[in-house]
Amino acid sequence: MILSDRWIRDKALNEGMIEPFEEAQRREGCISYGLSSFGYDARVADEFKIFTNIDSTVVDPKNFDDSCFVDRQTDCVVIPPNSFVLGRTVEYFRIPRDVLVICLGKSTYARTGIVVNVTPLEPEWEGHVTLEFSNTTPLPAKLYANEGACQFLFYQGNEPCETSYRDRSGKYMGQRGVTLPRL
Repeated sequence: MILSDRWIRDKALNEGMIEPFEEAQRREGCISYGLSSFGYDARVADEFKIFTNIDSTVVDPKNFDDSCFVDRQTDCVVIPPNSFVLGRTVEYFRIPRDVLVICLGKSTYARTGIVVNVTPLEPEWEGHVTLEFSNTTPLPAKLYANEGACQFLFYQGNEPCETSYRDRSGKYMGQRGVTLPRL
C-alpha cells in the first residue's frame, strides 16, 4: 500500500524518518520540494561529482577509479551533453522495517532531458541518498542545488520483512555525502 502525506509527516516528525523535513511543498522561485500528497520531494545538495574523460578511465563498478570525476561544490552544476553527474540528497533518510521507498524524477527536469536514477531504499536502510543524474540531450543542462530533484514514494508491506538492509549489514548503510560504488 502506498503511504499518505499524513503517515509520512508523522514518521518524519516523531521518528526522524526524514531530516531535515519540510512539512509542505516549497515552490516559490525554485523547483518544488517537501511533503506532497503521497510522497516526499527531496532536494539535491550542493556537492557533485561530474563524470569526465580526461584520463580515459574505464568505468568499472568492481574496481572504481574516482579519477573519472571532477568534484564541485556549487549552487548550480552544468551536466555536459550526454553525460552524468552524481549528487546526494540534502535530507537524511531512516526507512522503517516494513517500508520500501521508490524514487522517481521530477517532471520539470524530465522535460529538459535530465533523468534521475536511484535504486530503492530498502527496509531499515539509512543515510543520504546518492542521486544519479543523466543528461540525455546533446546540450549542456543545469541542475540546481538545494531545490527539488526527485520524489520518493513510500510503500508499506503487509508485515515487516524477514531480513532488512540493516540485518544484512548493507555496504551503503549510513552513507553520508556522495557515495561511490563499493564491492
